[in-house]
Amino acid sequence: MSGTARAQLRQLARDPILLVLLVAIAASVAIFVVYPLVRVLLASFQVDGAWSFAGYAELAERRLYRNALINSLGVGALVGVLGVAIGFVNAFVLTRLDVPGKTLLHYVTILPIISPPFVSAVSILFLFGFNGLVTRQLLGLNDFSIYGFHGVVLSQVFTFAPIAYLSLRGVLASLSPTLEDAALNIGATRWQAFWKVSFPLALPGIASAFLVVFIESMADFGNPLVLAGAGFPMLAPQAYLEITGSFNLSRGATLAIVLLIPSMTAFAIQRYYLSKRQYITVTGKPTASTSKVVSPMAKWALYGITLLFALLVTAFYAVILVGAFTKVWGFNYTPTVTHFLYVFDVGFQSVKDTLIVALVTTPISGLLGMLVAFLVVRRNFPGRTALEFGSILSFAVPGTVVGIGYIMAFNAPPLVLTGTLAILVACFVFRYVPVGIQSGIAVLRQIDPAIEEAAQNLGATSLTTFRKITLPLIAPAFFSGLVYAFVRAMTAISAAIFLVSANWNLMTVQILNQVGSGRLGVAAAFSVVVIAIVLVAIVIISRLVNRWSRHTAMVRF
Repeated sequence: MSGTARAQLRQLARDPILLVLLVAIAASVAIFVVYPLVRVLLASFQVDGAWSFAGYAELAERRLYRNALINSLGVGALVGVLGVAIGFVNAFVLTRLDVPGKTLLHYVTILPIISPPFVSAVSILFLFGFNGLVTRQLLGLNDFSIYGFHGVVLSQVFTFAPIAYLSLRGVLASLSPTLEDAALNIGATRWQAFWKVSFPLALPGIASAFLVVFIESMADFGNPLVLAGAGFPMLAPQAYLEITGSFNLSRGATLAIVLLIPSMTAFAIQRYYLSKRQYITVTGKPTASTSKVVSPMAKWALYGITLLFALLVTAFYAVILVGAFTKVWGFNYTPTVTHFLYVFDVGFQSVKDTLIVALVTTPISGLLGMLVAFLVVRRNFPGRTALEFGSILSFAVPGTVVGIGYIMAFNAPPLVLTGTLAILVACFVFRYVPVGIQSGIAVLRQIDPAIEEAAQNLGATSLTTFRKITLPLIAPAFFSGLVYAFVRAMTAISAAIFLVSANWNLMTVQILNQVGSGRLGVAAAFSVVVIAIVLVAIVIISRLVNRWSRHTAMVRF
């Protein structure tokens, strides 16, 4: 051990509470993040209990698995391009152009983020299924099938384009229009000013958004399971079917590792690219962000694209709402509340279970994220980089891989958690805490550490400093971590579907089961309940965090 590491350990030893906390966090990351992934990797090299590469050889030989890999990569790339294109246009219009209804369009655009990721698949079945409103009722088509490549791409673009929009919104809002004005003043055309000035400055954000959407598409489980069909296999649902249908854990693990490789590669490229390619405008934040590189005709054309996407989002959710109150979609459109009565009668246990899991997960995830961010930014200790990487590793891992890893890791001694609340909470906490960690790190790096040092010089311990000084200062990041944890606990499916049991079930799994049974009305009713709970929770969390931060500030000063 180097002298620097020994000095860092001696410094930590002076604050035993912090040292115990650090050891506990590191051990938790090792158990609930690294260990399940190791179990999946080891299982992929076992066939009938013996070590073998036969599983990977079989993947290369069988057309079904080759097609699943090719289909997943192709859909991921296309959804990445289309999602980023739509996200860029929306972000450009709502941050750089003077158009009406910006606030409303912003909230409509991000609505798919706070709903279960496969709600779009349910909407598509309502609109374009065999008894769809558009295909059957309006166009009279009897042989049109939405299943397969086009259905999956449509649902994923609708689901993930808002993620690209949020990624690019901050990038485009920070670009100074004076740079474009300077190009126009020296004779550049509008197109040249955009292509030579604005676009290169936004390129890191565009690359990052593409990789994020690609990872999300590769990891998506619900949309392909509903819309891919037997003739269009994809890796994530195929791994699930191998385990639940064929009861072949080894083959499911092998498929999971194959799914993990492109996702982890894209994640590594994204982090490397962002660390190496940073464009900074020296003028600071602009006082006005209206762009002059867009002609009036182009302005309204781009605005039309944004409006069209917002109308599509509105139509999708309107169909879900109407479908929840429709007796039998496609045959009997009589209004009814029967589906909601089913949700709050037969399905009430899953509603209660989902709320309990989300309410337990949210504060743990929020506080853990801020603690890890505090340790990474404000403290020096051996293994700090490893702790940061390990804590955000699960964010890059597809949910299918996480779910398979958890059932392999915690279905037998020494730690048996299968069928309990603990396994769902642990899965959600460590899968979604990276967002809070990254938000906390970003905010902490903007805060002068002298504020915390002053408190420690007056005798406060590290834990007291974190609770009374640091946490109130990073309230926005804390809020982001809480909201993201709650939303994902309410809407997650890919990992959760492996972990639910007769004792603990979730609404998202219920939605998927209802779709599989052809009960689209009940699935729509569950979806409406999930969205309503999430919206109410966001408002409550926001008010609680604001009240807490104001109270803490009053006590402190």
